[in-house]
Amino acid sequence: MQRTCLFPGSFDPVTKGHIDIIQRSVALFDKLVIGVGINSNKQPMFSAEQRVGWIREVFAGDSRIEVVSYEGLTVDFCRKIGAQFILRGVRYVSDFEYEKAIADMNRMLESSVETIFLPCTPEYSTISSTLVRDVIRNGGNVDLFIPKEVKW
Repeated sequence: MQRTCLFPGSFDPVTKGHIDIIQRSVALFDKLVIGVGINSNKQPMFSAEQRVGWIREVFAGDSRIEVVSYEGLTVDFCRKIGAQFILRGVRYVSDFEYEKAIADMNRMLESSVETIFLPCTPEYSTISSTLVRDVIRNGGNVDLFIPKEVKW
C-alpha cells in the first residue's frame, strides 16, 4: 500500500519554514500531497492559483510531491486522495496545543487517518505566513523568509 500524506495549509504565502518541513518529511512517505486549503471565511492575500503555482515551482521535478487546492474538511480530502497521514509542522508548544485539538477532532471524524507532527528547525521557528504578510503590507523586505519562487 502506498503511504500517502497530506500537508494541508493556507500557504499564504509559502515560507521557508514550510519548505523545510516539506523537504524533511518527503522521504517518510511514498507521496506527499501539499493541500492549499481554501477557506470561504478567510480572505487570503494571494490567490489559491498563485500559492499552488509557487509551491509547484519550488518542487518541480520531485515526482513524490503533488500540489493541489481543496475546500471542505481535511479528513474528507484525505479520503478523496487516499491519504493515511496528515502532516503538521509545529514551531512552539502553543502550536502543538492548537494542532493537537485539530488532530483529535480529525481522528474522531476519520480514525484511519493519523496526524504526524514535525517540529520546525530552530532557524525557521519565528517565521509565519501571518508575520510575512504583515511585512509585505508595510513595504518590508521578506526575502529572508520566503523562497525565491514567490513573486507577485
